[in-house]
Amino acid sequence: MRECAQKCYLEKICCEEKQCRIWIDFEEDKNCTLIAVKKHGPMTLKQIAERHHISIVRAKQILDATLAKIKNVITTASY
Repeated sequence: MRECAQKCYLEKICCEEKQCRIWIDFEEDKNCTLIAVKKHGPMTLKQIAERHHISIVRAKQILDATLAKIKNVITTASY
């Protein structure tokens, strides 16, 4: 875990670094994606959507696009 996330986790404070790429507007998880994953482990699309303030459908669209990119990279790399 990043040093800043460890500090927030251990001191039980919310992260204020809004420019950080892992910052989320979700105080229950101290505003940190890494803390959310550490606390909850694998999450459902509903939990992810809730943390990022998007719909479950949009979370699914992002997941599908990401998996397609990964598949493309794997397919391209194997040749």
